[in-house]
Amino acid sequence: MNLAFKSDSDVLAIANPIMDNLMAGSTEIDHAKHTRDFTDRMKAIVSEAYLQEVCKRYQAEWGYFGGREFVAIFRRPESVAVIWKQQCTQQAGEFVAELVLVEQNGQYLVDHAMVF
Repeated sequence: MNLAFKSDSDVLAIANPIMDNLMAGSTEIDHAKHTRDFTDRMKAIVSEAYLQEVCKRYQAEWGYFGGREFVAIFRRPESVAVIWKQQCTQQAGEFVAELVLVEQNGQYLVDHAMVF
């Protein structure tokens, strides 16, 4: 079934483990782990050197990713965007964590992700 037609709980059952792994890979600066569920388009963007640079920069400023609270799902014809309120260990306030999921060849993959 197309992601856009799944319930919020069904989408979150897919998105949460993917986001957990992505963030763990980012915290560990483990490229293979971080990009495990990426589309080929995303894998072409997030090289090992790029990931190291971005992770070192955000970890120095924000610390590590803390708790995450679901906010909303935005449905599109071929994808869903999941938005969470994100905490970081060394920075007061709230960040936005977002993940765009697509289905390709029976797999759910990340076509965009960002914390800001």
